[in-house]
Amino acid sequence: MRRKRRNHGAGFKAKVALAAFRGDKTLTELSSMFDVHPNQIAEWKKQLLTGASDVFSGPRKNGDDPDIQAMHAKIGQLTLENDFLEQALTKAGRLSAKR
Repeated sequence: MRRKRRNHGAGFKAKVALAAFRGDKTLTELSSMFDVHPNQIAEWKKQLLTGASDVFSGPRKNGDDPDIQAMHAKIGQLTLENDFLEQALTKAGRLSAKR
């Protein structure tokens, strides 16, 4: 009977790949230790070695970085809205001239 497909997180993959890279144990030992097929461990080790240079390549642009232009545009929009509301409330007598 086949086992249900599992999805491993990046942290787990990195831990297994680093253990394989150290070479303290064989792939078979690591396989039984982490309950992962030896071919999968070899693939993760290969990915670790090919992607290791990216760690030291400096800052990279990814989806988590804020879009500076969009943030400046939003700040400008909110400033205009605040100024408009401040003027409207001052004319209506709801906001004192002094803050």
